[in-house]
Amino acid sequence: MARKIINTLTNWLTDWGISRDTTDFLVAIIIIIFVALLSILLNYITKKAIHTALKQIVKRTKNNWDDILFEFRVFHRFSHIAPALVIYYSADVFLKYHKTWLNLTHSAIYIYVTVVFMLAFSSFLNALNAIYIKSPASAHKPIKGYLQVVNIFNYSIGIIIILSIVLGKDPSYFLTGIGAIAAVLLIVFKDSLLGLVAGIQLSANDMVKIGDWISMPAKNADGTVSEISLNTVKIENFDKTITYIPSYSLVSEAFINWRGVEISNARRIMRSLTIDISTVRLLEKAEADKLINNPVFKEHFINEINTTKNIESDSHINLTNLGLFRKYCESFLNNHNKVRRDLIIVVRELQSGPFGIPLELYCFSNETEFKKFEAVQSDIFEHLIAIAPLFGLAFFQCQTSGNFPVLNK
Repeated sequence: MARKIINTLTNWLTDWGISRDTTDFLVAIIIIIFVALLSILLNYITKKAIHTALKQIVKRTKNNWDDILFEFRVFHRFSHIAPALVIYYSADVFLKYHKTWLNLTHSAIYIYVTVVFMLAFSSFLNALNAIYIKSPASAHKPIKGYLQVVNIFNYSIGIIIILSIVLGKDPSYFLTGIGAIAAVLLIVFKDSLLGLVAGIQLSANDMVKIGDWISMPAKNADGTVSEISLNTVKIENFDKTITYIPSYSLVSEAFINWRGVEISNARRIMRSLTIDISTVRLLEKAEADKLINNPVFKEHFINEINTTKNIESDSHINLTNLGLFRKYCESFLNNHNKVRRDLIIVVRELQSGPFGIPLELYCFSNETEFKKFEAVQSDIFEHLIAIAPLFGLAFFQCQTSGNFPVLNK
């Protein structure tokens, strides 16, 4: 049949007055074009058939995994086998008298089919990861790194098969030589091997999971973990930049995981107000009574009211305006509805310095989300800054052109 088709084409071209050599070349070109068009057409038809059939099946099922397999076009990859079969059997027909070309064509088809299976299996692994991400366990135990290791083996086996086809060797020939090139493989896949070990450690020790807020100043990273792969951990920083950190860096270097803040529903406030030392003084009983009984904050000074009752009217009591303000701050925090009263609340004076006396507030807010937390923190300090002058206190700030005294000429 093939010989008859070739003879018919040859005679037809010869009748047009074309030379024998040119005729043979044109016949070969015509056959190649015909086989190529047939392959493309069959590939298109196969894709359409697979797409239509799978789409109907996916719509009828309630499972999500088949939708993901369809989305990642796992089965669509196999449509490429159709043109390979056309070319393979066409070669048997048209090249059966040309063994060299027939063998080259068969080898090319074997390589092509191997690549198709490699890509199909790679798509299946990506789909498998997407299916797993839908489950709650994925946040604690990501498997993308492990699937990438499997994919490395997938491509390694595919490359060995392709080399065996090209060189005409048995695949076992290359496997026996693996030991000789182990050192080279260790160098080439160093990051992947380190990433695999690091991924196992991160997962086993529950050090990092997707959705965690981590800070790693050495890598300029401060944001949420969005992806954990074999080689890298992807972090979306709060300034909308992306940082990729090698997985093994999270094992070998220090970083902060803020997950405990979310679990405990408590975020620490630790900030200082710097008091001008020149405004700190002892209070007389009358001054203390006036402050303590001020209706703005009288409820915060029950203990101090009892203390001043036993002090003679003309004496100085052992109470400073800074001491009263410190007690007020502590009472204010204990009564604030956004401060965790079951956790430590401390208002303390730090070592004084050239800029005054730092008065540090140490407590925990029950708001952990960034915007709400900052609003609570700001409200607390704005209130304390505004009320401090009632205690006769001032805050230290560097002199500027706006607050230098004006000298009369």
